[in-house]
Amino acid sequence: MMTGQADALPTNDFNSTRTGFQFLLAQLFMAGALLSIWEFLSGRWIDPFYISSPSAVVQKLWQWAVDGTLSMSFLYTFQAMAAGFVIGSILGFIVGFVLGRSPFLARLFDPFITAIYCIPKIALAPLLIMWFGIGLSSKIAMAALIVFFLVFLNTFAGVRDVQQHFLTAVRILGANKWQEMRFVVLPSAAAWVLTGLKVSVPYALIGAVVGELISSNRGIGFLIGQASGLFDTAGVFAGLTVLAITGITLNAVLKRIEQRALRWRTSGS
Repeated sequence: MMTGQADALPTNDFNSTRTGFQFLLAQLFMAGALLSIWEFLSGRWIDPFYISSPSAVVQKLWQWAVDGTLSMSFLYTFQAMAAGFVIGSILGFIVGFVLGRSPFLARLFDPFITAIYCIPKIALAPLLIMWFGIGLSSKIAMAALIVFFLVFLNTFAGVRDVQQHFLTAVRILGANKWQEMRFVVLPSAAAWVLTGLKVSVPYALIGAVVGELISSNRGIGFLIGQASGLFDTAGVFAGLTVLAITGITLNAVLKRIEQRALRWRTSGS
């Protein structure tokens, strides 16, 4: 029986790899088909002023890459996004964990957190610019503010979702408060927290870009705003392409981290 199980594992891994490869090929085929249709329609059925074309977008990206505009703008946006993501994630986790463990504090701060959460974050952009200036700090603050609520809500829900009978069991075994958090609360909330982190990455990027669109002279958001002001449709699509590729890449990395971090859940099932 042990031999049969050992033989089955490589087969399952192979089937999983083959399925993933087939999905990748299908996705690449769909992307190629959509780009081909886009290229065909541009200039024939639809004015390029409205949709540009894939070839024009690639040409614009190449132009930005050659003169250094792309690397400089991307690094500026990525710096704002990364710093905002880290700050917002840390604060969101701490506040969510504390309020999740304290029903009294959660009830006390609930109306204030709800009030701030209900305000559209873009409406706070002028205030953030007044506080932090038009430089990088205001973009970091915008990204951090958006990420904070996403991580906070998921952490809060994850901590409150801990099953009481698990806590009772470890208390019977003599566990102290730290051991309760380490062996029950944190593992139970891990899936929620990682989901919040994964969801917040594109929103951190959105926050940084929105800040650049409102007031900046650098970054991908600035390039998009500048291209829009010049009626350069290819430039707008080029900036959006960079953001889309960045989001897809970061999401894939976080998905892999999530699979590794929660490997104990699948292995135990």
